[in-house]
Amino acid sequence: MVKRTFSVAEKLAILEEAKQDGVSATLRKHNIGSTLYYKWRDKFDLKGIDGLKNTYQRESPEVKRLQNENLRLKRLLAEKELEIQIKEELLKKIADRKKRESN
Repeated sequence: MVKRTFSVAEKLAILEEAKQDGVSATLRKHNIGSTLYYKWRDKFDLKGIDGLKNTYQRESPEVKRLQNENLRLKRLLAEKELEIQIKEELLKKIADRKKRESN
């Protein structure tokens, strides 16, 4: 199956046609899946015509690599913070126990 790109005008025309003639008939006529139609409708409802514009832009491999590294570092930092928090809680428990034992 060939992937087809629709212009903003075509998307708008399909949305209007679906309002008038019904969604299922319009989707069959244009050979469009229902999920695609509802994505277009939701974007149109939120942003108007600007929501129907094709906004996909390929990210450069360098940006993608940096994002992955950033995510890895954030996870590492979260692990370290969790370890520190657990150690602090254990130290508090030990200190409380010693305090109770000495009294």
